[in-house]
Amino acid sequence: MVEETPQFDHKAFLATLTHRPGVYRMLNARGEVMYVGKAKDLARRVSSYFRRASNARIASMVAQIADIQITVTHTESEALILENHLIKAHRPRYNVLLRDDKSYPYIYLSDGDFPRLAFHRGARDKPGRFFGPYPSSGAVRETLRLLQKLFPIRQCEDSYYANRSRPCLQYQIERCTAPCVGFVTPEQYARDVRDTVQFLEGRASDVVERWVRRMEAAAERLEFEEAARLRDQIAALKAVQEKQYVAGERGDLDIVAAASRGGVACIQQFLVRRGHNLGNKAFYPKHTEGAGEADLISAFIAQHYLERAVPNEILVSAMPADAALLQEALSEQAGHRVRIIDAPRGDRARWLEMARTNAAMAVEARLASSSASRQRVEALQQALGLDEPPLRMECFDISHTQGEKTVASCVVFQDGAPLSSDYRRFNINGIQPGDDYAAMRQALQRRYTRIQAGEGKLPDVLLIDGGKGQLGAVAEVLAGIGVNDLLLLGVAKGPDRKPGMETLFLLGRERPLILPANSPALHLVQHIRDEAHRFAITGHRARRGKARKTSPLEQIPGIGAKRRQRLLKHFGGLQGLARAGVEDIATVEGISHTLARAVYVAFHGEE
Repeated sequence: MVEETPQFDHKAFLATLTHRPGVYRMLNARGEVMYVGKAKDLARRVSSYFRRASNARIASMVAQIADIQITVTHTESEALILENHLIKAHRPRYNVLLRDDKSYPYIYLSDGDFPRLAFHRGARDKPGRFFGPYPSSGAVRETLRLLQKLFPIRQCEDSYYANRSRPCLQYQIERCTAPCVGFVTPEQYARDVRDTVQFLEGRASDVVERWVRRMEAAAERLEFEEAARLRDQIAALKAVQEKQYVAGERGDLDIVAAASRGGVACIQQFLVRRGHNLGNKAFYPKHTEGAGEADLISAFIAQHYLERAVPNEILVSAMPADAALLQEALSEQAGHRVRIIDAPRGDRARWLEMARTNAAMAVEARLASSSASRQRVEALQQALGLDEPPLRMECFDISHTQGEKTVASCVVFQDGAPLSSDYRRFNINGIQPGDDYAAMRQALQRRYTRIQAGEGKLPDVLLIDGGKGQLGAVAEVLAGIGVNDLLLLGVAKGPDRKPGMETLFLLGRERPLILPANSPALHLVQHIRDEAHRFAITGHRARRGKARKTSPLEQIPGIGAKRRQRLLKHFGGLQGLARAGVEDIATVEGISHTLARAVYVAFHGEE
């Protein structure tokens, strides 16, 4: 019997996809890369494939998708360059017609006594040096224009250069030293070329310092126009110095980052060869209970690199305890020195942070995947001794700042994964500030009164952040609105609020339940509770921020923009209006005694 390939669950995948820029790769059931694309917003771009195909070819590709791999980048430009490298490395069949496969442009420095700087696209087989790649031809031309202002290196065609009998306009405006007619010696020209190469290689500190010294000297001579011109040139020089991090490395290195959460661990490996990011791969090691980040990386390096080609350097997100032994073994195998580095600087630190981000997102995606979610639900069913798995679960949380602008959150998990479309927030009003019990009571009443009226469905389990006291209060509220058959589960934080030390309370059971820290059931409970906490905090912060930017007058029915303007103008602002009585407010044109009373109450709460 032939095993049927499981259908790609694009809804579950899209639910966890980031809105950051990056590159996506679509794979078929054989693991072949069918398509590589880049996006400014990964979630929006990838989801568009599953709404409506723009043509039959794309529809055919979407029907074959078995997996989608994601690489998050810092900017869309980085994604553009990485996409190009991946297309050339994998040659996906659906990229041939869907994308223009032009190579990326470079800056070319020719050989000879008087080299030329020029735009170049295509094979890099000419004698000389190439700098790049750049994300667009416009970026190269802008760089050449700025370089022409900063360094007097010729940019004219060789045929034009060879036939000059007198200097051209570029010499007259001090953008070339006219080597075509012998106005500069090869030694002087070579110094300018060395400065240019040093700058394009990213070693521009000496060049910048020289310009700074000239600017300071001009300022001391009170030549402020010259100093301002040099200041602008320094700014332009630094702008040109800006590099693309995806193609910013000149050598060979690997980047290895680890992340773990909720019993799932991921190793992300980025490969950089000759300065080009060839892409990344995710590994999901098994049996990782109790292993820290450094332990995961140590096991990965030992198992992955031995008997494989090893680059000169491996950047890691945490230094393994046996790093010295690993370096010795890998160096002996590779025949060259291998270094393991955990604290890089500059561009490399950005690379490592990118790998960390991808590892963390891969863990979140794996936690939300259908198989992992099902396993956690079944583990919770067994831990609670339930007859059926709890397919729908809800959790409430309260957030406020010293009682200000209280918000209650309700998050919903379906089949062990977040169901964000069913999330709800409740703005809590009319309670004593800081009374979490009253806030929870109001949120529960509003939520389950609507469900009782047919606006939704009851969960199988209701989670509450708290112990026996909170469970009893919740049960009382639910009984008052006729909800008596919910399974209530309280989650009390452990000592020092340390994850893995939680105690679970089930309404109606005397003895609490303490699950091991590596229990998938506990990981599910923690995930739901943390998501409710996150959703409540973001809602509270948004409400608090809006309130602090909003005038109390905007909340009063009948007080529009014109009446607000009259009130503020009459009393000289909100402070003066707040000190006014009802009768004083009623003297303003267009403000009746009823509106005046409403304005007074808005500031004072009572007459």
